[in-house]
This record gives sequence, C-alpha cells and structure tokens, in this order.
Amino acid sequence: MPRVFLSAEWRYLAMLNYRVVPDLVAPFVPAGTELDLWKGVAYVSVVGFLFANTRVLGVPIPFHRTFEEINLRFYVRRELGGETRRAVTFIREVVPRRAIAIVARATYNEPYLALPMRHHIRATSAETVVDYEWKGTFDWTGVHLSAAGTPEPIRAGSEEEFIAEHAWGYTRQRDGTTVEYEVRHPKWKVWPARTARLAGMTTDVYPPQFARILSGEPDSAFLADGSAVTVHTPVRLRS
Repeated sequence: MPRVFLSAEWRYLAMLNYRVVPDLVAPFVPAGTELDLWKGVAYVSVVGFLFANTRVLGVPIPFHRTFEEINLRFYVRRELGGETRRAVTFIREVVPRRAIAIVARATYNEPYLALPMRHHIRATSAETVVDYEWKGTFDWTGVHLSAAGTPEPIRAGSEEEFIAEHAWGYTRQRDGTTVEYEVRHPKWKVWPARTARLAGMTTDVYPPQFARILSGEPDSAFLADGSAVTVHTPVRLRS
C-alpha cells in the first residue's frame, strides 16, 4: 500500500457539471484508462473548494495549510482483475500558492497553475453560499453557488454519486505513461444547487476548446459538504 502523501480537509465543494461529446475529452484520457460515462453521457466538471489543515508527508507547511482550489476535471475508469476503479483526471487545477503547484507537478505531473485566488463562504441553517475565484488575464473568474436547507446523503446510482465519489486518480506523465493514486474519504452529503454559475473568462486558464461549453449554463450543479481526505503516493502503471 503506497504511503499517504497528503492529508487535508476538503470543504464546501461546489460542483458544476457540463455534458460534452466524448471526442472533446478523448485526447486527455490517460493511457491505461478509458472514458467513464454516466448513462452514456460524458461530463466535465468545474469544482471549487477549500483545502484546510493540509499536511504533506504528515508535516504541516507554514502558510500553506488553508487555501482555495478550482479545477476542471472529467471521469475515467480502469478495469483491474474484475475490479472497476472509477477515477478523476484533471485538465487544469488552480491554486494560490506557487509552492503547492510546484510540488504537485513534480510528484504527480498534475496540471497545476498558481494564480491569486479568493473565496467567500456563508453558511446558515437556511442557506449556504460559496464563491471561489482566481485572478487571471481577464480579471476575476470563478464559481458561484448557493443552496438551501441542509445536505442529504448521496443516493446510490445517482448523478451526484457518479460525479462526487471516486477513490482513484490517474495522471498522464511527460513520457506518455500514467500514474495511479488512491484518494480516501468518507461519503459526503450534498445540497442541490439553487443557483450556480461560472462567471468570467476561462480561456487564459482552460484549453480554448472548452470555452463554448463552460460559457453556458451547467447541466447540473450541487454542493458537497466535504470531509478529511488522504491522497496516497502515485504508482506508475505498467505498459
């Protein structure tokens, strides 16, 4: 079992989901995996959330324990000895700390980018509102979501389960191979979004072929409460 590389809490995960044609994401599928579909449909998601209590190899890093992340991701799977490993793979991940981006690229070859970021979270018994933004070439861009009431457990077989529940990650390496890493956390609870939007220009951060999709309304959106998580060290897949 690979050791734990990173432990943290992921909180208030705003998930905006967009249906796409498979050909749009096919060039990003890591070797050894295949595109995962929900009821025959491919999805990309823009996910904004808060990292908290972050530790690398068990050590808290000063000034790098709590920060925002916004990522663009999609969903793949790997069949291994009768087991289906459902996973995410990332097209872009934005964080506010340059050191975090450097370590993630060096360890996983994850597509991290460091930019100024900010967030706002307001949670009451009646309403939860979250905003996560980066400042790029075109000023502030980010995820804005509101939800009412209290979160509920994710239903088995639901779209929320397909989007939110993944125990694995796969990342393409510079030489074309793939690394696999395990992500562990308890099942989350979710709120359906009352309002959800991705506001601003994304083409300075995300590949331009996604601009048309991301400029429209998401096909679905929800907010997950989050939990403590552990991310294990990567293992290179055999050819």
